[in-house]
This record gives sequence, structure tokens and C-alpha cells, in this order.
Amino acid sequence: MIRSPLCGLLGIRYPVLQGGMAWIADGQLAAAVSNGGGLGIIAAGNAPADYVRQQIAIAKRLTDKPFGVNIMLMSEHADEVASAVADEHVSVVTTGAGNPSKYMSVWKNAGIKVIPVVASVAMAKLMARVGASAVIAEGTESGGHVGELTTMVLVPLVADAVSLPVIAAGGIADGRGFAASLMLGACGVQMGTRFLCAEECTVHENYKAKILKAGDLSTAVTGKRLGHPVRSLRTPFTREYIKAEYSGISDEELEALGAGALRMAAKEGSDDKGCFMSGQSAALVTRIEPAADIIRSVVEEAEPILRRAPEWAE
Repeated sequence: MIRSPLCGLLGIRYPVLQGGMAWIADGQLAAAVSNGGGLGIIAAGNAPADYVRQQIAIAKRLTDKPFGVNIMLMSEHADEVASAVADEHVSVVTTGAGNPSKYMSVWKNAGIKVIPVVASVAMAKLMARVGASAVIAEGTESGGHVGELTTMVLVPLVADAVSLPVIAAGGIADGRGFAASLMLGACGVQMGTRFLCAEECTVHENYKAKILKAGDLSTAVTGKRLGHPVRSLRTPFTREYIKAEYSGISDEELEALGAGALRMAAKEGSDDKGCFMSGQSAALVTRIEPAADIIRSVVEEAEPILRRAPEWAE
């Protein structure tokens, strides 16, 4: 069985985290992942603190294992959600879309392990200085908000730059990606897109169907003009957004065009108005199955690959 320092740090069986996908990663999915031996994550997204507390309550009802909350720092509700997770004493907080430094002391005083998502060496070093427990090095292959560097390049750079445990994310959906991540210097992985097709994931069925049909060129990155690029599946909405992005409309109009689009995809399954965020690893997702089976299959596939590694060295 694959174990790493991350297992002891987080109190989990397998070094596998589920990504914090806004409007998708709720208390039910987080509990299923945690019960399966990984670390489930509730996504706060742009929701208010009351919603986050509700999802925490659901997760606590469904599991006695550790789970976490992902906080999108650019949300207007970030301050109140940051306080809520401290009040609830969740095991782990992961963060994205910003710098969590101002919340670190509150979370650490509440006994919370803080694991920021980073897309650069500079941010990883800063998070190490302010007291993060680990970092998630997320490559541009991932779904949702993305940086510039690939997972293959970013993970070893971050692993060399900080002494914290490094979790690899972006483009990982099977045991081959898991094994490769460990060889790059990570001590665990985070997967988001793979868990979109977990049985316990309550995302709209159209979303799951699109993931299952995705091929190698099925995603595109939009939003670079606004400074916060996003990777999603190619859909009628995405094509219209790309046209608008390179047209003469104002940034304000472009921002408005994407408002609420993720919710329309996750809850309504709308092709015309929904943004189906997904990583490039969608092409590797071929079936719907329980979250526990996803974790087990990824780990079991990685084990023989890692055992064969010495064959390549004389």
C-alpha cells in the first residue's frame, strides 16, 4: 500500500485529495471521498458562510474521517467563510485564487492545517514562510482557474524550493499520473475532474456525460484577457465567449458574460449558458463509479508502476 508523510499529517489512508470544485464539491462528495480513504474537500466557491456551514454539517453526519474546505479568496464572502471554518474546526483548509496570509493565524489557532494551491515557486515560498502545512502545486492542465506552468515542470520546481510536503495537481486521473507525481517529488495528489464522475457527485448528469465523452482536445482556456484564465470543456458557451474575448467589447461586458456560468453548468447542465470547467484529464475518465473505487483503483494502478521503477536503473 502506498503511504507518504501526507497520510500521517492529514490522518488519511491514501495520499489522495479531492479538488474543491465550486458548485460541485459538496458535503456529500467530500464525505464519500474521506470514507474512501482520501481527503474530501467542500468547495465554498462564491457561496456565503451559511451554505458552507450547512455542507460541513452534512459531511460530519456522513463521515467521522477528516475532511476539508476550499476557500476561493477572491470571493466577496471570503472573510466570513474564513471565520466559519475556524468556528467549525475543520481539519484542513485549502485555498485558491489569492493569498491567504491574513487568515493564517486564525486558522492555525483553530488547529486547522492550511494547504494553499500554488501556481509558482514564488507563491510556494511565501506560503512556507507564513506557516502552511503543505502546498498543492497545480499545473495548467487542471480545470477551473489555471496558471502558466505545467504539472511536469511546476511540481519538481516547488519540491526543490520548499521543505513542505508537496501535493501534485493538474492532469492526474489514474495510477500513471499518481506514480509520475511521486517521481517528480510530490508526496500525494489532488484530483478534481476524475471525481466529477463519482457516483456521489451531485453535478448535473449533462456535466458527467460531457466528461465521459471528452477527448484529448476537448478543453480550452478562456479569460486570459481579464487576468484570470479558466480551463473548461469546449461548448457553445465557450465558443461564444472566445469570440467575445477577442472582440471589441469592454472588460466589464466580458466579465458579465461569464457571471453565473459555472452554476448554469453544474446545476442546470446548460450548453448555451454553462461553463463546464474541466481539466485535460477528462479524456482519461471513462466511467461513473463510487468515490472509494476511484481512489482504490488509482492507488492500486500506481503500485506496480512504482515497483517496476528500479528496472530502469542499472
